[in-house]
Amino acid sequence: MDEQNLIDMANRIGEFFDSMPDREEALAGIADHIRRFWEPRMRRALLATLDRPDADGLQMSGIVREAVLANREKLTPAAAVAG
Repeated sequence: MDEQNLIDMANRIGEFFDSMPDREEALAGIADHIRRFWEPRMRRALLATLDRPDADGLQMSGIVREAVLANREKLTPAAAVAG
């Protein structure tokens, strides 16, 4: 999965919500959008990029990074059940 493409998409979401006057509402909106509209493998890949040693060098906007880190548990997909 192209990590930079995921970051670019997340940054576009962040640009929309960054204009909101209520920062907490903006952070929740970013996380909620990613949780609702991104498939689990996309969310896993985005979260995995933040765990890399070079994560500080990523081109992820500050508001997106803050939203993802603050809502990591909500964004983490449930484990797949074998069946």
